[in-house]
Amino acid sequence: MSDQDASAGREETIAAATGPASGPVPADGAGAATGTDERPVAQDADVDVAAQRDEYLALAQRTQADFENYKRRVSRDLQGARQRGGAELARELLPALDNLDRAIDHADQDDPLLTGVRLVREELVAALGRAGIVAFSPLGEQFDPTLHEAVATAPAPDPGASGTVLDVYQSGYRSGEVVIRPARVVVAA
Repeated sequence: MSDQDASAGREETIAAATGPASGPVPADGAGAATGTDERPVAQDADVDVAAQRDEYLALAQRTQADFENYKRRVSRDLQGARQRGGAELARELLPALDNLDRAIDHADQDDPLLTGVRLVREELVAALGRAGIVAFSPLGEQFDPTLHEAVATAPAPDPGASGTVLDVYQSGYRSGEVVIRPARVVVAA
């Protein structure tokens, strides 16, 4: 073997060990040995991860907002159910309260049972008050059909009193703004 042949064999061995000779990089940026195609792939992966992170964050925020809305709705529904339950109970108890009022009005003032009846009435009114149910008596107020039930009319004592409540037959009851029972009244004609 000549020196030229040995020299050529060594060059082939070196070239095989180090890879192909580096030449100009193609215009599209795809170089086999340069790693230029790895950088855009890594950037694309970062963009995909960031987009996915943003999507999950938005989903978590929507879920949290939905849960807060759910808690407010359940709280509002629970309070409404309590008010409706209290109103139903009051509607059932109001006739008994009216009967106690009639018994007090028609009893002899010397009757020893009158004190007991008054105490029972006071406790019943206090229990309704603790439940947020209060009585109202619109004597002298302007008649309002949403709060009052006119059971009779009477001549007005003076011309400016037309449409006012002259007498209250039965007190009205309400819970907050909800009228449980309208007041039964006599209205000036």
